[in-house]
Amino acid sequence: MGQTPADPRRRIPRTDAVLGEPLLVAAAERLGRAPVKAAVVAAQARARAGEIDPGDVVSVAVAALPAAPGGLRRVVNATGVVLHTNLGRAALSAAAVEAVAAAAGHTDVELDLGSGRRAMRGRDALAALAAAVPVAGGVHVVNNGAAALVLAATVLAAGREIVVSRGELVEIGDGFRLPDLLVSTGARLREVGTTNRTRLADYAAAVGPETGFVLKVHPSNFVVRGFTRAVPVEELTGLGVPVVVDIGSGLLGPDPLLPDEPDAATTLRCGADLVVASGDKLLGGPQAGLLLGEASLVERLRRHPLARALRVDKLTLAALHATVAGPQTPTWRALRTDPDALRVRTERAAADLAAAGVRAEVVASVAVVGGGGAPELELPSWALALPGEYARPLRLGEPPVVGRVARGRLLLDLRCVPAERDPALVAAVSTAARAREAGVEEAAGG
Repeated sequence: MGQTPADPRRRIPRTDAVLGEPLLVAAAERLGRAPVKAAVVAAQARARAGEIDPGDVVSVAVAALPAAPGGLRRVVNATGVVLHTNLGRAALSAAAVEAVAAAAGHTDVELDLGSGRRAMRGRDALAALAAAVPVAGGVHVVNNGAAALVLAATVLAAGREIVVSRGELVEIGDGFRLPDLLVSTGARLREVGTTNRTRLADYAAAVGPETGFVLKVHPSNFVVRGFTRAVPVEELTGLGVPVVVDIGSGLLGPDPLLPDEPDAATTLRCGADLVVASGDKLLGGPQAGLLLGEASLVERLRRHPLARALRVDKLTLAALHATVAGPQTPTWRALRTDPDALRVRTERAAADLAAAGVRAEVVASVAVVGGGGAPELELPSWALALPGEYARPLRLGEPPVVGRVARGRLLLDLRCVPAERDPALVAAVSTAARAREAGVEEAAGG
């Protein structure tokens, strides 16, 4: 009489035995015990369900672990969008990354090492920002551009009115709208003009004893053309109330590449009392809200209790300092990459893929700034064109590669890809191609 075959589930290794494997011990030291144990338990569950062989539990658990701690994965931005909001907008410079690493431990963020006494928080970053925009009497930093505007509205207009053109009441992303943001501070909005035309007389008629300030907002993520009119900053300064200007994308000074983008220095020279901007857009730094303007006004903002709730941490201060005072940022370089150089890189990548048995067409592309900046600026670029089905496996690969799908084709634009990452992109495409071919063969065999 034959013996009954043993239940293969009996061969599933115990959790403590798997966690004791050298690869998983090392992973626990790097990632923490909890995520490693979760990967082991998930692999054991797959073995019990018959999806994998019990002998593969360790390798499957290791393969499921994240490549790095922190929950975020570094991706290759091949979208052709320089400041892609879903990808974290500006990529930090090597100097900023080094500064963040240095600031990760104990630092002198609020300590004067010479005297041993408490020092002003973020003094180095603020000094660098002030040096970059000398016309600003005072500077302050909060955690994002919306926070900067909220702080200004709270200090200057809580219980009072903010006079603003109807054509500048924008939606700032993820469904958040500027009017709702401002009203949440306790201020009242006094809308003037129409969607397409606002005159100085409209502002003048609205300004009165209840006016906290006049707000001018640069519509940085859209353009209105045709029968339009807007009032420049220099004309608003004679109304007898503070003028606050949200320039949006964060240029500190004029940039010939972006002639239609307002910058902080020029806006202040035109008479604005306060300029609000973002740090993680065209400035190319970390997420931060920049406040630059008249010294006593900025000091009022800095000393308000809300400023404590909106303050930035030491990592942001370190990255901002390195961005403002340091070398050219990845954003700056991506905006100015020579299209001919991009074509050479793209053709080289296509040749490398062809050598690996993957056909990719080299096509002309158009890159954009993104991140709510320079909406009409088009940057000539080049891309690899692949079948659209490559998009998902590339996003799920290692490293993840994110492109854009247009007319059924996946375009991988190299403008935002550092040249040293080209081999990683080629390897990722080759891996995705092999997985795709295996899937097609399996489907045909079935």
